[in-house]
Amino acid sequence: MPGRLLKSRNMAQLEIEGKISRKLEVKTGRSQRGDWAKQEFVVDYEDGKFPAQAVFNVWGQDRVEELRKFNVGDQVKVSFSVSSREFNGRWYTDLRAYRIAPAAQQAAAPQAPSRQSVPEPPANEAPAPTMEDMPSVSSDDMPF
Repeated sequence: MPGRLLKSRNMAQLEIEGKISRKLEVKTGRSQRGDWAKQEFVVDYEDGKFPAQAVFNVWGQDRVEELRKFNVGDQVKVSFSVSSREFNGRWYTDLRAYRIAPAAQQAAAPQAPSRQSVPEPPANEAPAPTMEDMPSVSSDDMPF
């Protein structure tokens, strides 16, 4: 399973589970506020039945170090916030990861029993009704 989008408590706190498919180079620089570091990474996940990808970023040396613990191919759970901003008439959206953790290993889904292994009802119990047991409904019987 490539991953999935998880429900959030509110729009400011979102989580996604998926596989890290790519880690981009760390970018560093200096601003008026001091030195900064940024790294982007790509997570593959499933959006319904379809595969999808999202690019996240982490800011700050501590977050870059946290991301360094994970490798391409690792299943992760990313907690992130979404923010958009306008610059020169164009809009840019960031998915800023604030927590990255190993994805919880899902227990194997129980398999439905095969038709052959379904026990027959005891002789003193009536079998469950089938569609053939249901009364037919004609259009004249409708209350509206």
